[in-house]
Amino acid sequence: MSEIKNPTFEERRNAFIEDLKAKGRAESTIIAYAKDIEQLLNFLSKEGLSSLEDVQAELLEKYKQNLQDNNYTPKSVSRKINSTRTFFKYLLETGVTKDNPAEKLAHPRFKTKPPRVLTEMEYRALRDVSRVDIRLYSIVEILLQTGIRIGELAALTLDDVRKSKNGKIDFLYIKAVGSHPARKVPLNKSAKKALDEYIKIRPETEDDTIFITKNGRPLLVRNIRTAIDKSFEKAGIKNAKVNDLRNTFIAHHLANGVSLVTVSKLVGHKRLSTTEKYLNLVKMQKEEDKSLKML
Repeated sequence: MSEIKNPTFEERRNAFIEDLKAKGRAESTIIAYAKDIEQLLNFLSKEGLSSLEDVQAELLEKYKQNLQDNNYTPKSVSRKINSTRTFFKYLLETGVTKDNPAEKLAHPRFKTKPPRVLTEMEYRALRDVSRVDIRLYSIVEILLQTGIRIGELAALTLDDVRKSKNGKIDFLYIKAVGSHPARKVPLNKSAKKALDEYIKIRPETEDDTIFITKNGRPLLVRNIRTAIDKSFEKAGIKNAKVNDLRNTFIAHHLANGVSLVTVSKLVGHKRLSTTEKYLNLVKMQKEEDKSLKML
């Protein structure tokens, strides 16, 4: 897609990406923003613009329509709008533009699918098929039992496995990343046991990242995702993704009476409203369970 011919546009995009890195945004977020802004700037170039100061709201509406005309899903268009808004907010804050033409750019309407939560049979099957690989089983168990993000798991170091001051509680220390503050996530016996078993056979290396390859290099997020996707397939679990392990953790704890605030803190949601979305799902599942018992 790299077609940007206007050096000023490319400089602005590169400066924006560097600003995101300086703010500690996640690598996946930075890559997504970089692609979205490159696409936006290519569109502006084809429209004959040579200065970002000349961008008007009407032109951004045209860009949005162009995305829709090219069969981008409403969800993809919405993400690109978020990228555009953030980019122009940055330009305004750094004095490149005098206003933000993207401020009122509206998101397309689309129905959000409810979170996919694994059934007890599904997550038991997933654990069973992953037991053949101690490292993979440890990864699956930690994601299921802690609800941490896959990127957070990949970034864990040996020093992040800690004990409380009284020595009674094992927990993971999740470092702050971007706008997400640091937090402590308790490790239950199942997760701690799986982690301990892996650390026993973990290859010796100077790298202190917990999950590493046979050559002692940090295990990449994409490799973790691929391994779990293959496990889903082996277990016969359809339409599931790695993030559904996190969804399962959230739904399970809410269903078992853990408070909304506690669950929100455990999983690192910035807004309580994000956690609240799972309440309706939990309520629906409880109603379904009641109806099954009545049959």
